[in-house]
Amino acid sequence: MAKHSDEFLRLANDARQRITEVSPAEACKRVAEGAVLLDVRDKEEFEAGHIEGAMNISRGTLEMRIGEIAPDKQAPIVCHCGDGNRGALAADALQKMGYTQVVSIEGGLKAYQADDDPVSGSDS
Repeated sequence: MAKHSDEFLRLANDARQRITEVSPAEACKRVAEGAVLLDVRDKEEFEAGHIEGAMNISRGTLEMRIGEIAPDKQAPIVCHCGDGNRGALAADALQKMGYTQVVSIEGGLKAYQADDDPVSGSDS
């Protein structure tokens, strides 16, 4: 994985001041309750492995394409990326667009996968 530039990390940390980050377990709970699970990694990253049920819109096209999967700005959305930075930026961008129930998974997919079993009972 490419090392992030200092500027990118500064922007991501700045975004974190304005968004809500949730644990992998809380993210699972929200998705189980009907939230959209939005993976903002690039298509190639998504195809290499993703959380079951996740929708993929890369961070670069988010503002143009979010209406395709979440036309309702009150829809609950759980964003994530690989390690939490792009997810934080995506959540911040969606809030700026007027989405009111957006969160990002703290630590991204890495944290989600490291969680013991965040998806236990996901088929029930």
